Amino acid sequence: MSLPPVILQVFAGIYGLLTLASLVCYGISLKQRDVTELKQRIVSWWVMVSVILACFALGEGFTIAAIGVLSYLAFKEFVSIIPTRRTDHRPIFWAYIAIPIQFYWIYIGWYGMFIIFIPLYMMLFIPMRMVLIGNTKQFTVAASTINWLLLLTVFSLGHMAFLVQLPVNDSALPGLGLVLFLLLLTQFNDVAQFTFGKLFGKNKVLATVSPKKTIEGLLGGILATTLLAVLLAPLLTPLSLTYSICAGLLISLFGFIGDVSISAVKRDLGIKDAGSMIPGHGGVLDRVDSLIFTAPLFFHFIRYLHY
Repeated sequence: MSLPPVILQVFAGIYGLLTLASLVCYGISLKQRDVTELKQRIVSWWVMVSVILACFALGEGFTIAAIGVLSYLAFKEFVSIIPTRRTDHRPIFWAYIAIPIQFYWIYIGWYGMFIIFIPLYMMLFIPMRMVLIGNTKQFTVAASTINWLLLLTVFSLGHMAFLVQLPVNDSALPGLGLVLFLLLLTQFNDVAQFTFGKLFGKNKVLATVSPKKTIEGLLGGILATTLLAVLLAPLLTPLSLTYSICAGLLISLFGFIGDVSISAVKRDLGIKDAGSMIPGHGGVLDRVDSLIFTAPLFFHFIRYLHY
């Protein structure tokens, strides 16, 4: 697939920033300071950005499939950290089966089935399958947990894949531009909030959930992400200035909510990271926690305005 020049230009800018970050990391290491974690983070970003570019280049169908794999990995990781009963294995098996089915609806562009398959059909099917097994101990907790995991990791992230298929009436760019806009803003927001928190953070925003999060970091991230949204929206989206500001505010605020929501889960389970698949970042779930909230909200924001 031949990518639009503007998308290639944005990726060139991202690679430029990664090159700068690599040089800064090397400079810090010359001062005999430990940069192991920072180096791991930067190398992981090089890999992740290259994978995203390769998926885009291979076409929309491949990109949808790749997001499906991402959802599978996030669901698998979530299942591995939560306590489950032995009798939950079969319902969880059917939850896994639901993942390729859900992404098939996305691939063929069937919005009606996409929007109800997991929230309705799987929500009814999972407890039905559990009832047939006959174990009533902690039935409510188990049924609620499995359905919630499907909603978070498959249904929510699936909205990012459906952006690829979303026909935007007044945009010459393919849906890949919308996906890139969402990914860039969501991940940039995480970095900006962390950076502003490190530099200026004094007041805790949610001390019992995520002690390192500060009000200064949150506000700095919101301002920086909204500014980036204004700069990128004319390149990658059909959004006007007013709506690009709204998109920046939406993604930055709810990216934060997604981050701390998954932090609350990990704190409840007594773990620091959900996994170790991505060096320097933790697991897949640690990297997509913000996207779980921003993907569906941004999708419906775009769909309401331009479909």
